[in-house]
Order: sequence, then C-alpha cells, then structure tokens
Amino acid sequence: MKLKILSFSGESFSNENVVSITLKTKSGEATILDRHSPMIASIKPSVLFIKYKDENGVEYRDDFAVWSGVVEVKDSEVKVMADMLVDIEEVDYDQAEQARLRALELMKKYKNSKDRVDMEKFIEAEDMLLKSIAQLKLYNLK
Repeated sequence: MKLKILSFSGESFSNENVVSITLKTKSGEATILDRHSPMIASIKPSVLFIKYKDENGVEYRDDFAVWSGVVEVKDSEVKVMADMLVDIEEVDYDQAEQARLRALELMKKYKNSKDRVDMEKFIEAEDMLLKSIAQLKLYNLK
C-alpha cells in the first residue's frame, strides 16, 4: 500500500510498502490495511502509527504526532494532509509540556472571565492544548 503524508509545516513522509496506518478520526480510531474501502475522514490530534516493510521484508514502525487534518483512502493509496506532523525523534517534551500548561492557563482565564468570553481565543487555546497532548503522548512512546 502506498502512503503519502504532507503537513502545512513542511514535514512529510512517504512509503510504498506500508502494511498499516493507525490514526484517530472524528469517528474513532481507524487502522487502514491494504485494500481498505475508500474513505475520507477528518483526523483528530493524536499519534499516528505506521508499519511498513523495507526491500528485504523487514517490518518497521514510525510514530508521528498529528494535529487536525484529512485522510483519504482510495485504490490501496492513502493520502494524509495534516496541520502538524512531528516525528518521534523530533518531539521536545519541555516545549510540549510548557505549551500544555499555557493552554490550560489560557482556557481557565477565558472560562472564568467575568467579561464576555472571546470564543476564538478559547478555541485557539484548546487547539494548543490538543496539539501539545498529542506531542506528549508521542514522547511517552520513546
């Protein structure tokens, strides 16, 4: 099965010998195998697992943190477009934890504000929280 992942941040991954891809969609966790039914789904911030084989048939696994995006499955080809793609080797625990704490602080501030809540800012803080949690989950797999 062919896989191509692109992100708006410029990171990418592709492989033509993919065994499976596991990711979280808005409908729940999905594992995509060769000859999977055609599908288009929204991706939730999570850890994406890829199993693939090299030219000698040895199986490997790569893990990435993804933010929101879309997955398309068609004719044994999978395309993923994500806002963020972070490789397990590149995740920075301290940075992700600081972002998580900052997001929680902002959400609490906006939630407890006696003034009118700026929903756009609250949603941005929530997105920051989800992004940092995906990176922390990825870090814990090391």
